[in-house]
Amino acid sequence: MTTGDKRFFQELDQVLGKHPEKQEIIAEYRSHVYELLREEDIQDANVYDEIVKRLGTPEEIAAIWKDEAKVTPKKMQLLFVVLNVLIFLGGIVLTIVYNVYHIEWIEVLWKRITAVPSIIIMVYMAFWGLLGYEIGKEFGSGGLTILRRTFTYAVIPNLVLMYLIVFKLIPHEWFQPLLSGRFILVCILLTIMLYPISWIGYRWGRKASV
Repeated sequence: MTTGDKRFFQELDQVLGKHPEKQEIIAEYRSHVYELLREEDIQDANVYDEIVKRLGTPEEIAAIWKDEAKVTPKKMQLLFVVLNVLIFLGGIVLTIVYNVYHIEWIEVLWKRITAVPSIIIMVYMAFWGLLGYEIGKEFGSGGLTILRRTFTYAVIPNLVLMYLIVFKLIPHEWFQPLLSGRFILVCILLTIMLYPISWIGYRWGRKASV
């Protein structure tokens, strides 16, 4: 450790004060400083200035993390769980209204949606990627546990629906022309891919947080 990065982390430790994620934040920035010093040929006398140039001053970093501390893990988990439940409820309501009440504009909407299943899948994958990205951006290296817990809660509706469909506990004809064997297989495979997609989003968001 050079004099420059030692000074940087001493100041960062001081300005973070009693921040609840202080150790995780410092560890996060140590990894970034390590990568910076490894990739760049910086003279010892210029290390502090180069770190500040790339990452910001300790005061600026502390200000960012103190603002982000207002976003609690429980609030983040609740947000994405509720969003996923709302997506499912919206789909359920649309399906029931289409099959029971035969409202003209609902029928038009249904036909347009079911005509492009690939777009439905892409949008839903983007949702899970966004989940990981936002957690990585808000919580940095301390967000992986939050991601796992949030994913576990949020994926429950998916698993329940998959169970109902596979064991034909809901009328398959309600979901035509979507519910082909090929589409069911694709959905099962993509459900397996949900966590890796969220993890990739988390890594991306973690980099964006710096």
